[in-house]
Amino acid sequence: MNYKIEGAIRRNRTNFIIFAILWIFIAIVFVTPIAHSSYQANTSGQFNLEVFIETFGTSITKPFGTLGSVFSEGAGGTYFSTLLVVTIIYSVFFFIGFVRSAPKNEFSDIEHGSSDWSQRGEQYQILSKNKGIILAENNYLPVNKRGNVNVLVVGRIWIW
Repeated sequence: MNYKIEGAIRRNRTNFIIFAILWIFIAIVFVTPIAHSSYQANTSGQFNLEVFIETFGTSITKPFGTLGSVFSEGAGGTYFSTLLVVTIIYSVFFFIGFVRSAPKNEFSDIEHGSSDWSQRGEQYQILSKNKGIILAENNYLPVNKRGNVNVLVVGRIWIW
């Protein structure tokens, strides 16, 4: 199970930064106008849709000014509750994407025919690093060893 988490983290390293930047963008550009408009629409005690739409239209064009007015007008509670809801929804989508990017098995993303199946040079007990019949990158079957040195090549030749 550990290989799935490690593989998903390895695949998504750059995506973590992108998701964090996108979350900050959403928090400033979309959540701030929604929270400010919602606060303005609820000032009379009852939600007024006309005030919400009118305030939202002006708030979305100036997100940084709206962010300042949210805290100066005392709408911080509305902002943080809206931000919490958006963060939970965003986290659910992020988690679904993270889980779906996990490798299906231990050998996902390992090139077939490479030496990635071995660890810490254990393939060099049989193979050579320097010379012989080429098997993979930096892996040669030595021709001067005792025993069978026959090689079966499976695959096809691509001619462009």
